[in-house]
Amino acid sequence: MNLILLGPPGAGKGTQAKRLEETYGIKQLSTGDMLREAVASGSDLGREAKRIMDAGDLVPDSVMVRMISERVDQPDCRNGFILDGFPRTVAQAEALDQMLDEKDLAIDHVIEFQVDEDAMVARILKRAAEEGRSDDNEETLRKRLDVYRRQTAPIVPHYRAKGALKTIDGMASMDVVTGLVKGIVGAA
Repeated sequence: MNLILLGPPGAGKGTQAKRLEETYGIKQLSTGDMLREAVASGSDLGREAKRIMDAGDLVPDSVMVRMISERVDQPDCRNGFILDGFPRTVAQAEALDQMLDEKDLAIDHVIEFQVDEDAMVARILKRAAEEGRSDDNEETLRKRLDVYRRQTAPIVPHYRAKGALKTIDGMASMDVVTGLVKGIVGAA
């Protein structure tokens, strides 16, 4: 089973991905982790990504898709994978679709975590204060939400048209959200 978890930063995608990984044995793939691993491995792709990042540039979609392509071929993805943080744009979604088609794979479900942004910001700020984290402040969170709305939210119609999109209430408690996600994944 191959999944994409969509939703703004702080919606709980990472928490739910870990729970899915434990329950179903499908591998959570973080593009940030994949980039760090590729660079550390010294592979051709890792060296290419390092050159780009060292120059202060964003890693292009073509490199990210090649990295994901290599990663989904690994044995720990045999039961499937969960993408969280990719795709972030329609162009990335289309490139991912093409790569998966070439491998005779598909995304089974795209689960969108719908949230009330103001309530989510308040929840994250409360957690940040409790944990003493200064990196989560309201201005930064609002900027990240704006980027999500402008760049990533437009991929929702792409997956809705493919019949893969399922939407859940990301504001429910963690355990209720887990139940909703498992209801979608388990019904497959």
